[in-house]
Amino acid sequence: MARTPFDLLSPADQDRRRGLRRMKAVAIGALAATAVLFLVGFVGQDSVPALAYVRAAGEGGMVGALADWFAVTALFRRPLGLPIPHTAIIPTRKDEIGRSLGEFVETNFLSEPVVRTKLEATAISARLGAWLAEPAHADRVASEGAAMARGVLAALSDDDVQDVIESLAREHLIAPDWGAPIGAWLQKLVAADAHRGAVDLAADSIATWLAGNRATFDGLVSRRLPSWVPSLAHRFVDETVYREAVAFVDAVRADPDHPARAAVTGYLRKLAENLQHDEVTRAKLSSAKEAVFDSPRVRELAGAAWGTAKDGLMRALDDPASPLRTRLRELIADVGVRLSTDAALQARVDGFITEAAVFLVDRYRHDIASLITDTVERWDADETTEKIELMVGRDLQYIRLNGTVVGALAGVTIYAIAHAFLG
Repeated sequence: MARTPFDLLSPADQDRRRGLRRMKAVAIGALAATAVLFLVGFVGQDSVPALAYVRAAGEGGMVGALADWFAVTALFRRPLGLPIPHTAIIPTRKDEIGRSLGEFVETNFLSEPVVRTKLEATAISARLGAWLAEPAHADRVASEGAAMARGVLAALSDDDVQDVIESLAREHLIAPDWGAPIGAWLQKLVAADAHRGAVDLAADSIATWLAGNRATFDGLVSRRLPSWVPSLAHRFVDETVYREAVAFVDAVRADPDHPARAAVTGYLRKLAENLQHDEVTRAKLSSAKEAVFDSPRVRELAGAAWGTAKDGLMRALDDPASPLRTRLRELIADVGVRLSTDAALQARVDGFITEAAVFLVDRYRHDIASLITDTVERWDADETTEKIELMVGRDLQYIRLNGTVVGALAGVTIYAIAHAFLG
């Protein structure tokens, strides 16, 4: 079965339409009642003179009812379908009404004094803080924020994200020259003797490795000796190499002025100098950097890292008991408490909100108001008329009813005055 336009209306509009029909029936009933009064008075006034007052009441009531019916109907359509000037005002002047409404809103609501006065009189941050301080509200905000963040992550294309990461890496890591900055940083590091800790750490690490890897030295040097050398000499050579390595490392660890330390310092100074001024060294660094970042393995690891981070973040956002969600709730509640108790913070936040709103309204108020104008222009004239009639038509029917009553009273009053003075 085909659906009627009435079926397509929202439940609220259907209720309004039923109310409009009832009031139209009441207004028509009042017109019919005045017509009956007029007929009774007109027919019976010769035999019963008092019925002349009834006739006057009915006559005035009909005139008032018909006049107000015409006025109300003329707003929405042409009465009786006749092309009477200045009727069907809403459908014929829809666009002009939209422009006027937009200008009215822009002038009277979207002005700087109005917005500033309203915002300054409203304790925005204090109310917001008190609301956020409630655990249930903080949890709600955290849940909504997590849902939004999860939606954004789900909508992101992994390939697009990897392309963006690669583009940013090329722009900020590969394209810039690293030689001069690294050289200057290394020069300051050596000048401040800050590299000594790294040398100590390296010496300690080597000593620890030597202590735990004695067997590694077996055959390290002796296997290169001639075959006719006795095995005892082989073991002696290996033992000697191991002891010398341990002794050398222990000496470096014990002596802050050991020649090896000085050699490391000299090498670092030379490297810092070359990184800043030697084109060959800088070119080698640049080539090594590009080789590392252009390696397929590095790109594969970057993609895997993004996938792992994305999956972990989405799981944390989905789980209300996750540390991320818990910390987010605590942070929101803490912000709410501070906003509701810190007067200085309230003043700063309220001032920022006010100035931001005033700036936006002052700059974009015409664009905001044009939203009304453009929306009304896009509306269909018949649909616009029906919507407006459903919104205000029931109240307008009271005008018809009141016109009937006022017309009847005016008719009686005029007739009584005329009869009293003219006989």
